[in-house]
Amino acid sequence: MKKIEFTKELAKLKPFNFIILFIAGCINAFGVTIFLAPVKLYDSGISGTSILLSQITPEYLSLSIFLLILNVPIFLFGLKRQGIIFTVYSLFTVIVYSICSWLITDVLPVDVSMASPLAGEDLLLCALFGGIISGVGSGLTIRSGGAIDGIDVLAVTFAKRLGLTVGTFVMIYNVILYIICGFIIQSWILPLYSIVSYAAGLKTVDFIVEGFDRSKSVMIVTDKAEDISHALIDAFECGTTKIAATGGYSNSDKTVIYFVVNRFQIAKMRNIVLDIDPKAYVTISDVADIMRSGDGAKK
Repeated sequence: MKKIEFTKELAKLKPFNFIILFIAGCINAFGVTIFLAPVKLYDSGISGTSILLSQITPEYLSLSIFLLILNVPIFLFGLKRQGIIFTVYSLFTVIVYSICSWLITDVLPVDVSMASPLAGEDLLLCALFGGIISGVGSGLTIRSGGAIDGIDVLAVTFAKRLGLTVGTFVMIYNVILYIICGFIIQSWILPLYSIVSYAAGLKTVDFIVEGFDRSKSVMIVTDKAEDISHALIDAFECGTTKIAATGGYSNSDKTVIYFVVNRFQIAKMRNIVLDIDPKAYVTISDVADIMRSGDGAKK
């Protein structure tokens, strides 16, 4: 029975996702090995830990070796909780990341031993571009259903037990990592620049996963739902959703209109609503993704 379920899960793997994950692994390797590692800056999570260990151990224990040694057991540990598809995607990306890192540092005619081939010894440029590029790789991996760093699995597994959110767990891990790096190399300049890289990567992941131009969901509480709904449909040529509600204070019947716009349409939407019902109550929130049946994810 378990074998049948395992086979069914494997059948859900998508070839196109592997193409994206391959690209993601290559991008991440480029960002880390070309910009971060050459000037001894540290990536976040297990990747950053691997960079540190590769610096303080014999030369044959390279970054690519530690990426596999540390990440593979973590993803296998999280197999039951995260599922087969997530684990396969993640392991594939980590392997690509590791192999590409090895090719760049040990095979290709690129000198990354003393400085970045593209940014030299400029720590700010290396931190920003290293963080942004590796963030693109991480974001593409997440969008394709996997993870490129085992810290995500550890966070999901242990954060709740420790009374922490996943984001807080990852942040604490990285802060501890950078403090350890500072004590080991006896300097705080590189760990501090590494925090800049971490922040740039984190923001880039948000952009890749959630989109550069996030849509806005609008909740409109009004007594003139029909008029407002028709006006919005005419103005934006898209549908609205009307939800029956009851006022908590007045106990009177209300209607809530749910509507999605982009940021450039907010002012026009606000004017339409307030022209029809100046007493309407409007809230606006960010929307990361919009899913339509049979249509896939759309921004």
